[in-house]
Amino acid sequence: MFNEFKLAAETPVYVQVKNYIKRLMMQGALQAGQRLPSTRELAELLGVSRGSIIAAYEALNDEGLAYAVTGKGNFVAEVSAPGAHTIPTWRMDWRERMNRQARLSVELDHMKRDRPGLQAGQGKIWFTSIAPDEQLFDLENVKRAFLDRMAVEGRVLLNYGYARGYKPLIEFLLKYMERKGVDLTGKDMLITSGFTEGLDIVLSAIGPDGGSMGGRMLCENPTHQTAIKNLRRHGFEITGIPMEPDGLDLAALEHALKEQSFDGAFLVPSYHNPTGIVTSAEKRLALLELLGRYRVPVIEDGFNEELRYSGSHVAPLIAMAGQGNGVVYLGSFSKVLFPGIRVGWVLADRELIEVLESVKRARSIHTSTLDQSLLYQYLLNGNLEKYLKRARAEYRRKYEWTKACCERYVPDARLSGGGGLHLFLEFPKGFDTAKLLERCAEQGVFFTPGDMFFVDGGGRNTMRIGFSRVPEQDIEQGIRVIGEMAAMLLADKR
Repeated sequence: MFNEFKLAAETPVYVQVKNYIKRLMMQGALQAGQRLPSTRELAELLGVSRGSIIAAYEALNDEGLAYAVTGKGNFVAEVSAPGAHTIPTWRMDWRERMNRQARLSVELDHMKRDRPGLQAGQGKIWFTSIAPDEQLFDLENVKRAFLDRMAVEGRVLLNYGYARGYKPLIEFLLKYMERKGVDLTGKDMLITSGFTEGLDIVLSAIGPDGGSMGGRMLCENPTHQTAIKNLRRHGFEITGIPMEPDGLDLAALEHALKEQSFDGAFLVPSYHNPTGIVTSAEKRLALLELLGRYRVPVIEDGFNEELRYSGSHVAPLIAMAGQGNGVVYLGSFSKVLFPGIRVGWVLADRELIEVLESVKRARSIHTSTLDQSLLYQYLLNGNLEKYLKRARAEYRRKYEWTKACCERYVPDARLSGGGGLHLFLEFPKGFDTAKLLERCAEQGVFFTPGDMFFVDGGGRNTMRIGFSRVPEQDIEQGIRVIGEMAAMLLADKR
């Protein structure tokens, strides 16, 4: 009976033995009440260790498929005979069961969008990512931080944490934000699993009935695609305000504010995604004055603030607001450090943080304490500034090279982007970057068409170039291809 057993390489031996015996039971080859071979005997029959048989029998007993009798051995438990009480095979149409949020999530999931030729492969040049370059990752200091923290409180870190976050990290980040000029009076912090969870939690707590249908939100147009997706998932109607070279068009913003009321404004003032524009200090102050006059709270995405390559640092909106509590700041080190460590934070009015803490606890209990403590120890060890110095130098070189290549090979496109990990190109009206992508994909070059960043169906003549993970020689080659294909399409239009 036991001569058909064959070991596989990757599955633990005792699991294979358990499943084999279980299959014999279901097939009726082993009957209820029948004594199973002794552990020694079955080990010899199957050619495995006795310990593996003991573990397999214990697992069968735990599942109620076998039972042990002291001094007599293991026996097959009462199991329904084949065919008795058979559960019929039935299938659900899960698409019919999906609610509005699920359907919207699929509809807005641009990672699944069928762009032509977007299959991975060697010899292709990808300008689609704005993730950090993993070749820069500071592995040795990350390892050291992990071992340092585990040595101090390893057992605590492996247990449940607090919804508010890991206290040492919160204290460190509060001081970090204070150094950026933020007045912490009346403010507090919530740790989240990255920027996206922070935005999701905030959106679930504001607007009519917690962000249900009927809310209205302002944002730059274009803006962060993840923000568009989450705003729509939460039922917000989005009003996009056009961008100028130094930030939002203030006249258009004031016109929108006079026309209707809004539950909030989502803004990315530094190295704006996708345009790369840095809102000027003067315009930041004007934005705060205008939104404050109309009582519209601001959700500020502190995107890539640390990656400025020239000029002085511009204070975030929450710093310019002083002791005012109308700005909710979403922070993360995902773009400047390691996105694999899923840690972000919300800095806001203390009363709002109290509410968001309860929302966080109901949703995910807490952010990984292990991730939080690893980040804390890495920062505590003084590694951030040293890493940023190296990262800035590398990204600045790529930024300047990409900019120079765009100016040389794509002269018909208007270029924007003052730092960060990407540049934005705008072609003349009527140009279609989706068609350009088709042509470039045939040459093995890929970029992100800009239409996905617009809230009103516009942007078909725009594109984003992410350069952070592209080797410098590929940057020139890829942009040359983009320029050549764009010139051909422009010639066809003339």
